[in-house]
Amino acid sequence: MFEQFDSKNVVIVNNKGEIVYFTMNNLPVYDLIVENTIGRKLTSLYKNLHNSNSSMIAAIKTGKSFINLKQGLKTQRDNLIYQVGSTYPLIDDGKIIGAIEFADIVNEDNVGIWNRFYKHEICYKENGTCYTIDDIITQSSRMLEIKEKIRRVSKTESTVLIQGNTGTGKELVAHSIHNCSNRRHAPFISQNCGAIPENLLEGILFGTAKGSFTSAEDKEGIFELAKGGTLFLDEINSLSSVSQVKLLKAIEEKRIRRIGGTHDIPLDIRIIVALNESPEKLVKEGRMRNDLYYRLSVVQIILPDLVDRKDDIELLSNYYIERYNQELGNNVEPISKELLSAFEQYYWPGNIRELRNVIEGCFNIIIRNEITIEDVPRRIFESKNVPSIKILESSGFDLKSYLEDHEKNIILEAYKTHQNNLSLTAKSLKISRQLLKYKIDKYIK
Repeated sequence: MFEQFDSKNVVIVNNKGEIVYFTMNNLPVYDLIVENTIGRKLTSLYKNLHNSNSSMIAAIKTGKSFINLKQGLKTQRDNLIYQVGSTYPLIDDGKIIGAIEFADIVNEDNVGIWNRFYKHEICYKENGTCYTIDDIITQSSRMLEIKEKIRRVSKTESTVLIQGNTGTGKELVAHSIHNCSNRRHAPFISQNCGAIPENLLEGILFGTAKGSFTSAEDKEGIFELAKGGTLFLDEINSLSSVSQVKLLKAIEEKRIRRIGGTHDIPLDIRIIVALNESPEKLVKEGRMRNDLYYRLSVVQIILPDLVDRKDDIELLSNYYIERYNQELGNNVEPISKELLSAFEQYYWPGNIRELRNVIEGCFNIIIRNEITIEDVPRRIFESKNVPSIKILESSGFDLKSYLEDHEKNIILEAYKTHQNNLSLTAKSLKISRQLLKYKIDKYIK
């Protein structure tokens, strides 16, 4: 039934991670023999493969698929193999019964390129991370200060709260803290709390004991999976008040009890959490317990939006241009001054993720060796951001009105972000409180 995949290496495991089907076109490269693999644990095939970093084990545990995942595998003879593969859970009657993976070895001619851009996935995949502090591309003073803070914070065991809007790099910071710490050789377990249904949350966090409910088995939760390492909880603002109490109890007591369990399990983990909203605002609105906030924010790292680190726009743009040049075999030139000017005036609501996607999108359509204004999405040049060339050429264009509208949008957005606090807003905009009050009175009538 798998003949259609004869150009791929195919592996199937059951829900215990044991190999039930195995075919490879490159067996000598993998230092494997088919007869010796059936029935073995998948993780026993490679020296650097463990339950914490295997995409197949992750597919079984989470039910998620992993597409075009890049991996570096060390054979039992210490040969390093580079492959790109896709992994899918196998589901029968609503139950996960195993996983299947289709993979291809990366051509040796491309290994150098692959190493350059995915080195972190080879070196650090073993602990569950994808990034190190070197992956924070910046020259802005604010981000350089944050990188230094990461280095200092990583030497401690305190809980860290990372605050930042979508696309600012919260996960990148969490990975960096782990890989700078003494826990870097232990697992890094990441969980987006917003992706967990409330009725499954406690079991995923704390695990289950056999017999606690129908068909329940002894199963580790993510607190236990992170033993000796780091647990990263993203979007904790999505947790209900009841779940927040349980989380606080686990952090305070440094122990958990599985659902239906009879004994406590001590914890040896570091906890990092992330929010995409102001925690003070969440507390004020009753969406976050203040005692949980105080416990989580022992160390707080606030990530700036891309619009507040304009020094990095050219650097990041050229970084992604070079990255996609290498990946796709193109020779696109660095960003032009004209396009850079437009990028620097755009608000970038999706932050670095949006910038990366814009560059990637351009690589899909350009026919020259340069990205031009015509290649980027029109939203970059909407009236709220940058006037188009046609508008500038129009005799009806009013520069004063345009600048006033732009100033109004910036001031009101900042005022809203800082919850109508004049002092904080003035400080963020680097203007006097008196001038800010005058302009707010002018724009809010």
